[in-house]
Amino acid sequence: MIHNLACVHPDAKIADDVLVGPFTTIDSNVEIGEGCKIGSNVTILSGARIGRNVTIFPGAVVSAIPQDLKFHGEDTVAIIGDGTTLRECVTVNRGTASKGKTVVGSNTLLMAYTHVAHDCVIGNNVIVSNATQFAGEVIVDDFAVIGGGSLIHQFCHIGSHVMLQGGALVNKDIPPFIRAAREPISYAGINIVGLKRRRFSNETINEIEEIYRLLYNSGMNVTEAVAHIESEVAPNEVRDAILSFVKNSERGIVRGY
Repeated sequence: MIHNLACVHPDAKIADDVLVGPFTTIDSNVEIGEGCKIGSNVTILSGARIGRNVTIFPGAVVSAIPQDLKFHGEDTVAIIGDGTTLRECVTVNRGTASKGKTVVGSNTLLMAYTHVAHDCVIGNNVIVSNATQFAGEVIVDDFAVIGGGSLIHQFCHIGSHVMLQGGALVNKDIPPFIRAAREPISYAGINIVGLKRRRFSNETINEIEEIYRLLYNSGMNVTEAVAHIESEVAPNEVRDAILSFVKNSERGIVRGY
């Protein structure tokens, strides 16, 4: 299943049914699970841990050393989850001593020319459109959709079920369930279409909308709004997820419109 023009290190651990195209290079200290399809001219370097049924298109580079001058050759990894697709020329760097690993979750799509820097954690079922660039230690939670050509500042956190506009410049955290747009990046309402596609009930969607009304459009500052929501909205999964995200945001959340 490995093309005779591919260069595969004998110490690489590759499942028997993996397809490897011509002119692809696979280094030592690499693990590739069952059902993977590796295209031509792909480079998979030391530290790559690739799950099952992953598809990697031509020109991608997985587990190159970080573009971080603090990196000094430490033993780190880049993990790609099951069922994920890396399109043409995607680059995923491995971790540094800070976190030790870069993670791209399962059933995630990284479209062409996406860059995932050291120590990022990209969740499950995430869609990242073409030419998006993630700086180091960015977190993207499950089911987020990132518009093409977006630039994400290091240490930013993008919540679950977020819809981010194309060409966004992100330097603040983006709470879950919302749309983020405009320049500078701002709250632009909740992600109703995405939530309905994920079968959130109308009752839950209305509750999310009310929480964000209090957070962004009530005239209260963030601290006051959080206290009000805690006292007035009954605890439940979405309320607690929003409050936990906001209270734990280290960079601060995006502003309202």
